[in-house]
Amino acid sequence: MSNKKTYSISELANEFDVTTRSVRFYEDQGLLRPERRGQTRIFGSQDRVRLKLILRGKRMGFSLAETKELFDLWDETLSGNEKQLYLMLQTLARKRDHLNQQKIDIAVMEAEIKTAEARCRDALRELEMKKKTSSASEPEPESKVSRET
Repeated sequence: MSNKKTYSISELANEFDVTTRSVRFYEDQGLLRPERRGQTRIFGSQDRVRLKLILRGKRMGFSLAETKELFDLWDETLSGNEKQLYLMLQTLARKRDHLNQQKIDIAVMEAEIKTAEARCRDALRELEMKKKTSSASEPEPESKVSRET
């Protein structure tokens, strides 16, 4: 019997605040490879690290396909390789470029919103001024009481 630390699907799910369904999904995608004892999944330390990397990759905008590609390169050797590191650097550069473009897009949208707000405020002020000038030049309407008598 092995002395390696193992984890149940529930333990991993709880530790990383994900559902057991998510863990099974990552397994179905080939990202996790637990051992099986009958119907029971037995996850090892490598699966735990991989789950941590999957979730970190998600936060950084990595697709599961990108994460799998990196894992596959790592699995080709015992300790990863130069090819994996270059791929990681290329992927990170693409993510950074995408984020920078999003920041530019957000700045443009904020400027457009600011302009639209200013136009709305100007239009409201104009309407209020028209109301004031038209109410000052119109005679006061007769009251209902004086018409009825």
